[in-house]
Amino acid sequence: MSRYARLAFTKNVRGVQEERGSAQAMARLLARDTEEPDRMGPDEADFIQARDGFYLASTGEDGWPYVQFRGGPPGFVHVLDSGTLAWVEVRGNRQYITAGNLRSDDRVSLFFMDYANPTRLKIFGRAETRDPAEFPELHERLSDLRTDGPLELLMLIRVEGLFWNCPKHITPRYSEPELAEALEPVRERMRMLAEENLELRERLQARD
Repeated sequence: MSRYARLAFTKNVRGVQEERGSAQAMARLLARDTEEPDRMGPDEADFIQARDGFYLASTGEDGWPYVQFRGGPPGFVHVLDSGTLAWVEVRGNRQYITAGNLRSDDRVSLFFMDYANPTRLKIFGRAETRDPAEFPELHERLSDLRTDGPLELLMLIRVEGLFWNCPKHITPRYSEPELAEALEPVRERMRMLAEENLELRERLQARD
């Protein structure tokens, strides 16, 4: 199955699964005895590159987790190959918490969400930052489509595990472009009704 489960289902996690009665159901996810990282296929690549944002979690040297949102135009997260994601890091609030956390622990977790079509993809990976000046070819490739703002770093994620999560409890939400497309027929109908209404008013006034 997925190596994601082998990374996520620690001894304590399996203990809780036993207590709560889900251990047998979860055992199938541990059936594949391998240390080889999961690989992204066309479905994962298409899903990731269609997203306009995701959540990124890291852990500091004191053990506290940190989660932040990364956003940009669809496609700003580039799938370089079946095992590597990358994007351009731009200047934000200049706290640099994630960048600092990676100096002590390169392990990260990413959540890619499609709220409009309740779907989520979870990824475990190892992150590294690169200086754009030292990797001009990578810089050029990642800058083809990226978040607006002053460029600071290039972020690479080596995928360790991935898992398509259950859509249960994902509340559907829609972005402005998604709503604009869906509402266009309604807007067109309203324009037609407005024109008809104006025409009828003009006819009534002409009778008077």
